[in-house]
Amino acid sequence: MSRTTEGAAGSWEVFLRPRRGLSHQHVGSVRAADADMALAHARDLYTRRGDPLSLWVVRSDAVHAASPDERDPFFSNAPHKPYRYPEQYTPLVDGGDDDD
Repeated sequence: MSRTTEGAAGSWEVFLRPRRGLSHQHVGSVRAADADMALAHARDLYTRRGDPLSLWVVRSDAVHAASPDERDPFFSNAPHKPYRYPEQYTPLVDGGDDDD
């Protein structure tokens, strides 16, 4: 859904960073005509409880994500590149040569 008409209400995704959290988390969406209105709506809806540290709003049509249908090919490791797997590496063992 992509509305470029000035003043038309668009969908905005809301991300909140709780005070104890390390990163922003998607908490929901709001409908608003512009970013300032989306931020105000998000504040009113999603910050009633707790004491959030930060709040972001992003137009829904600006979010790009991999779909669950693409999960296997998108996130699978390449089996023909074993150097990407940690079990392919052996730890270095100190040979005990002291040059002191």
